[in-house]
Amino acid sequence: MICFSMRTLSVSFLLLLSVWSVCVWADSGRIRQKRAWIIDSFTIEEEYPGPFPYKIGKVELDRSYLVNYILHGDGVDNDPKNILSIDKSGYVLVHGKVDYESGPKILSSTFEARNQSNNEVDTRLGLEIKILDINDHAPKFQKSVYEVSVDESHDQGKEVLTVLASDQDDSSTNNGTFVFTIKSVTPKTDNVEFYIHQQKESGTIYLRGCLDYEKAQKYTLLVEAKDEGEKIQLSSTSTLIINISDNNNNLPEFSGKTGPGKVKERETEVEVLRLQVTDKDVHGSKAWKAKYTIHGNKKEIFKIETDPVTNEGILTVVKQMDYEEQTNHNLSISVQNEIPYFSCKIKEKVPNAMWVLVKIPQNSDMRASNLYNSIPVTIHVEDVNDPPVFIPPFKEVVVMENIDVGTSLATFTAKDMDGSHINTFKFVTGEDIDKWITIDAKTGKVSTIKILDRESPFVINSTYTTTLYAVDEGVPPLTGTGTLVIHLNDQNDNVPILERNAFSICIDKEPTMVNITAVDLDFPPFGSPFYYELLGDVKDKWSVEPAHGTTVSLVKEKRVYSGHHLLQIKISDQQGFYSIQNLTVTVCDCSITPNCHVRMVSQARMGPVAACLVVLAILILTAMCLMSLLMSCKAEKKMIMMDDGLGHLITTNSENPGTDCMVSSSVGIHKTDSSKVNGINATKNINSSQKVTTQTVIHKGQQAISQAPSSVYNNQTFKHSTYRNSTRRTYKENVQQSCMRSSFRGNYSYTKAYLDENFAILINQKLALQSRDEECGIYEPRCYADEGQPTANDELDAISIPEDDFHPEMLKNLDSRFSQLATISRPDLMRR
Repeated sequence: MICFSMRTLSVSFLLLLSVWSVCVWADSGRIRQKRAWIIDSFTIEEEYPGPFPYKIGKVELDRSYLVNYILHGDGVDNDPKNILSIDKSGYVLVHGKVDYESGPKILSSTFEARNQSNNEVDTRLGLEIKILDINDHAPKFQKSVYEVSVDESHDQGKEVLTVLASDQDDSSTNNGTFVFTIKSVTPKTDNVEFYIHQQKESGTIYLRGCLDYEKAQKYTLLVEAKDEGEKIQLSSTSTLIINISDNNNNLPEFSGKTGPGKVKERETEVEVLRLQVTDKDVHGSKAWKAKYTIHGNKKEIFKIETDPVTNEGILTVVKQMDYEEQTNHNLSISVQNEIPYFSCKIKEKVPNAMWVLVKIPQNSDMRASNLYNSIPVTIHVEDVNDPPVFIPPFKEVVVMENIDVGTSLATFTAKDMDGSHINTFKFVTGEDIDKWITIDAKTGKVSTIKILDRESPFVINSTYTTTLYAVDEGVPPLTGTGTLVIHLNDQNDNVPILERNAFSICIDKEPTMVNITAVDLDFPPFGSPFYYELLGDVKDKWSVEPAHGTTVSLVKEKRVYSGHHLLQIKISDQQGFYSIQNLTVTVCDCSITPNCHVRMVSQARMGPVAACLVVLAILILTAMCLMSLLMSCKAEKKMIMMDDGLGHLITTNSENPGTDCMVSSSVGIHKTDSSKVNGINATKNINSSQKVTTQTVIHKGQQAISQAPSSVYNNQTFKHSTYRNSTRRTYKENVQQSCMRSSFRGNYSYTKAYLDENFAILINQKLALQSRDEECGIYEPRCYADEGQPTANDELDAISIPEDDFHPEMLKNLDSRFSQLATISRPDLMRR
């Protein structure tokens, strides 16, 4: 409740009256003057539990007449609605809870007093109702869980993480202000301490000391934000997860070595040693992976690599070693990690201040000599059989070509360098492409076994290179190699020869010429320029201009006729060493053939082509003759008669005598007169009388046909429907081929007659089969083997065969095809 002093009310009333008078006079002169009260403000506490309604203040008006009170604005007809009201006595009432955080912090309303008699506004004044905040909200973190990764080498005093929180209560009061506090750290280690620094609504986490991944891989911090409310303090918490990333704060240490520690001389790419190390950093990380360095490896004989799985150092020999030169190699091998090493040690802990630390940062300039671990290693070299060594390994000699066979060129010396393996050795030739030399197995003397020719294709730039071997008798035998280079001086042992010896020249009214060139394999002064001289009767016909040179012109005089001309030319080198060459010149009329050489080549090439064409024609003609002979001499094809069935069914399970009858053998006799074969000697291949000894069956009541006109059977040959198409085509082709040649006409007529009579024989046989009633065959039983009387076996049961339960009515239920078969087979049953 709020109390008003009399002085305050009087002043307020006078001011309000003055303003009101001016306004009323300006609006209407008929409205009388009114008086109004001004009340400063009321207060409401948020979330007041009641009971409701309750009074927060009273508006008092001194009137001689009755007035009605009316309240408008926030809390009445504006949000929050229906919270405020005023009774007839002027008391302001509160009807419900209000929230400081969700609505306006001040409710602005308008109070009116109206005359009950005329409802005119007597007084209008403003009311301000302030909502008082209470501590009903705890500070709230932006995230319930924060997570961050921090390197193990993180410096103290450097920001780790920042958290944010807020409070919805009035920030101008203690209800809306809060403080961050680290409530717990898990796990607790003695090497680090976390603290938080607050700036308004944010808190930054820092650390003191040194992080150590081996002690804790993760820290979990519980941070609390708690307000400073007077009656009650509210708080909330957030979890901070700080993951520690391992860094190289542990040096690798040697733990052992395995391997032979020795190697045979001249061996390479051999693993001689494995070095083991231990490292407390995370397995597989760059802080764990080892990197080895060899010290004292001046000749770079060794290399060392890291096994990616075991982290071992693999020491390998990459260059050959010589036992006689050095028997032991002393090395020093150091190890470090792929990333730089750092160190952090706590010297003194200072309360509420930075601790005193001893650190080696990763970017320090400390050298491996005083920081990294190292181990001495000795590699022993084992002596093995060494190959002989040529002293010197390379020799050159200069000789004249064409020297005598057996000439000594050089003598080689070799030495066995082994200290403990003393072996004898022998010399042998190695690479000698043209087989020019030999070497004495004991003395090493190299001699020629062939005439040396500087112009040999195996000689390059007058140099011939060979290799020699010295092979010892060790186990296994080893070989040393020496090289002999033979330089050959030139001799005049080659005559000049023409590059080309065939030319063509055109006929002209004036002398014409062509260039000719000679070559000599010898070097100057045994080679060019040459001297050319034509031999024979060439006066006023052919000449050479100039006579000296490498390339000269052969001149044809105009009196030389067209055709082929064979010339002889003598070519001499500078020393008079000469050769006589044949020169073929073709002279032609270039107005007809632009190029004589083309015509010459074409004429030369036409001979084989024409010969090939002639041979091909002969082969084709021979093939045609052979084909004609084969076609005329091949065996005559005869039509094969097809014996088709007549479609009658007979009883096959009857054991009674059959109905076949014996037929006279004269039915199958066929006689041929050889004189009717048009002069062809057919009797050599075909008998004049062919007998058919077949027993032909004749049915009872029918007469066998013994003869028939040949024309009838001829028609039946081509029209009978039971013959197959292939047979008809074969016969037709036989007839057509026979008709094409007059020499085979007799064969055709003979074949036709032969087939006609065979048709007659077959027809008689088929007609004879039609008689069913006469049984002519004799079928007597025959005993093949007698097995004696059967013996009864009491152990076997008698087999009883049931009576035939077949009934003719069953045939009526069969389909049409089987019914037809049953009618033919058992007509007696089907009639029933």
